[in-house]
Amino acid sequence: MAKREFTFRGKTLPELLEMELKQFSEIAGSRIRRSISRGLNEKVLKRVQRANEEKRAGKEPRIIRTQSRDFPVLPSMIGLKFGVHNGKEFQIVQITEKMLGHYLGELALTRKRLMHGKAGIGATKSSTAITARG
Repeated sequence: MAKREFTFRGKTLPELLEMELKQFSEIAGSRIRRSISRGLNEKVLKRVQRANEEKRAGKEPRIIRTQSRDFPVLPSMIGLKFGVHNGKEFQIVQITEKMLGHYLGELALTRKRLMHGKAGIGATKSSTAITARG
């Protein structure tokens, strides 16, 4: 079975990479369109442009660290690594095509999954009466 080519709202990846920000906002969802029209974080945009220039020059671009969790994933960000702050630390996220149209905050979870340990001695009130040797 042949591998399916990625499309976002009917546009292929090369078409998306050639688009300007305004054109991408027209095919994106309303929330992204609104955040682009209100203006994006210029500091992050400059870092993305610099990283893409490094990538074209053949260098490995550095990780772009940001606390801006409400920044939408744009076509120019595909293939870059971001350090997204989750409230405690920066989680490294590799941007892929499937992440287009989402926000950076959706990709770095703020809460850990709760893992309960096995019940042992002292875990419950009744287990304190049992000796450790069995």
